[in-house]
Amino acid sequence: MILKQNSSAGSSSLHLYVLQKFQSHVAQWCKTTDKILLAVSGGLDSMAMLDLFAKSGFTVAVAHVNFQLRGAESDEDERWLSAFCERKNIPFHSTRFHTNNYAISKSLSIQMAARELRYEWFGQLRKVEKMDWVATAHHHNDSIETFLLNLAKGTSIHGLQGIAPVHGYLLRPLLFATRQELTEYVAAQNIPWREDESNQSDDYQRNFIRHQLVPRFLEINPAFETSMGKTIDKLEGTLQLVNKAVDDWKALHVRNVGDACHIAKGGLTDDNGESYHVAVLWELLKDYGFHFDQCRQIYAAKSGQPGKKFLTTTHELVIDRDDLILVPITSDFTHVSIEKDQKEAIQAGKKLVIQKVRNTNEIDRSKSNAALDTDRIQFPVIWRKWKAGDWFVPLGMKNRKKVSDFLIDEKVSVAEKESVTVLESAGEIMWVVGHRIDDRFKVVESTSNVHIFQLVNHDKNQ
Repeated sequence: MILKQNSSAGSSSLHLYVLQKFQSHVAQWCKTTDKILLAVSGGLDSMAMLDLFAKSGFTVAVAHVNFQLRGAESDEDERWLSAFCERKNIPFHSTRFHTNNYAISKSLSIQMAARELRYEWFGQLRKVEKMDWVATAHHHNDSIETFLLNLAKGTSIHGLQGIAPVHGYLLRPLLFATRQELTEYVAAQNIPWREDESNQSDDYQRNFIRHQLVPRFLEINPAFETSMGKTIDKLEGTLQLVNKAVDDWKALHVRNVGDACHIAKGGLTDDNGESYHVAVLWELLKDYGFHFDQCRQIYAAKSGQPGKKFLTTTHELVIDRDDLILVPITSDFTHVSIEKDQKEAIQAGKKLVIQKVRNTNEIDRSKSNAALDTDRIQFPVIWRKWKAGDWFVPLGMKNRKKVSDFLIDEKVSVAEKESVTVLESAGEIMWVVGHRIDDRFKVVESTSNVHIFQLVNHDKNQ
């Protein structure tokens, strides 16, 4: 690490140009009364950011991460920046991570490990210090490098947006400036900074793009940086059009049924062609862990035999008769024993709220409620998944019926069948939960006491 102290006399016109662009850029999201936590390494970009925020009158604090990857140089960066902030009367916070050990334990690259560690710490520190934003020193060239890196690895239009200026509480206030503009600004203002010599190595992918690819593009088009900015802006507008088109398609062909999302097959059989429909499926399913090749397979399977499944770690998509049905994968539903005076039972994202009332005509008899004759119930009752061979006497009938046949008659989808549960008393099914009670347990005129079981969704964070 080499300390850089610029000796240029400086240019007031350059200083005002960059400062005004910075203030105009940041004003889109921030007020000068906002408190900004600055992620500062001590390098040229972050020191320029620190100077610009200070000159613009913001309340700032510095957050510095020592990843302990360069031995004494990492420690000297930390000491130097701490001393700089002390001289300028800027609050300074630092932390150290055993980045190599973390990367090995999580099977991550050093770059990804460092990213996880620093952003988690930034978020925690922001809360503790009651800051409004965390600002990082990404600039226009970083956004270009992100674009090219994503393009090289394979991406959709979503990956060609460069770096977003705002993401939650994260702020990227230097995206308006090129690396060259910041270099000239730092030189003109005599801002000290420290050079990380690893930035000169092509061992890292971003450095390779920076040192090898971008110069070649500049040979083809000297205005490459400017034209790339315009390209990213155009793609951002195109993405907004895509999102609007997907929302319109969803309004016509997607509906939510409880925890399940039903995608109508009819929306995938018009004249727009396979590429269009696969792209629609990708837009609908990518956030649930489905990859593009799976979307191709789903499209190909849509007209086949119902029951075919496609899985991610969190969701399952089932080809049904008329729909593609997407459901979350929940933990295995186990037997739950419910005692007579129990008020609720919870498992696998579902909850039964239980109450005992007097018989009245005001009882809610919707499908999510089961009003049962207390005198017919033997406690404890069991709440479990239905299984092959289960039977009950559906309300309004006199003969027993297999639960499997009942679900077919009710047109319950293959995907939804797997999450159906029953409430059982002494081996007899009282309620196919959320669907139909057993006629033998119904409330009649002579019933004095009623147990009501209400099925509700359970928020695990409550």
